[in-house]
Formats: sequence, C-alpha cells, structure tokens
Amino acid sequence: MLHDYKVQVEIPVQWGDMDASQHVNNVVYLRWVEAARVTFYLSLSKGNLKNENFIGPILAWQECKYIKPVTYPDTVIVGIKKVETLDDRIITEVKIFSKKNEQLVAISKQSTVAYDFRLKQKAPLPLNWIYNES
Repeated sequence: MLHDYKVQVEIPVQWGDMDASQHVNNVVYLRWVEAARVTFYLSLSKGNLKNENFIGPILAWQECKYIKPVTYPDTVIVGIKKVETLDDRIITEVKIFSKKNEQLVAISKQSTVAYDFRLKQKAPLPLNWIYNES
C-alpha cells in the first residue's frame, strides 16, 4: 500500500487519542501527518529542520480526507512523498494506513514553503528540497 513512500513513520494509537465517539479524533490524524512531514524535511536536510541560513519548512496549507475511523488499540503507518515542486513551495502527499484493519484510513496533502526564521518572512526554496528525493 505504501511501497512508493520512502519516508514512513509508525505510530502507536494511544487510548487518549479517541474522542467521545470512541474513534481517533480528527486532529490526531493531523498530528500524525505533522510527524511524517517533520521526518520528511529532516531526511532532506541531513537531520536539521533549519539550514545554516536559518531557512526551514513552514506549513502553508493542508487538507485531509478521512476514509475510515481508527480506534485503540492500533498502530498506523504514515507515509509521505513529494508530489510536486513549484516555484515557491513543495506539495507533499501523506497516506495513513491502519495495521490492525490493513487498510488506508486517510489521505492528506500539504503545501510547505521555506521560511527565514531570522527575518520572519518567506524565503526561496533551498536547493536540497528541490533536488533531494525522499
């Protein structure tokens, strides 16, 4: 299911992730997506989120399609890949897979821009984001 997603994060579902409806709350899916996104950008930058010029990734936009509910106990596998490089942003896609149910439970897309943390403004994409593949 996630064979073309080189960056994958395995996350155990916690009891506290569930809401009153007794399934994982929607915001938790976005935290899982965030964990994968951070791992993805760390993989592009040799373990650093910011480069020597204090340029790093910042989320500009995201969407999530919830396909199936997840409940405790379970473990999800969250895969992320780059799907498009634009002039000023990287578009990534995340798929979340339930190990217990052996099925896809959510798909998310994100737009990430480069941000200069010193100047507090958008920056040009670092070359390693453009040319490194994860």
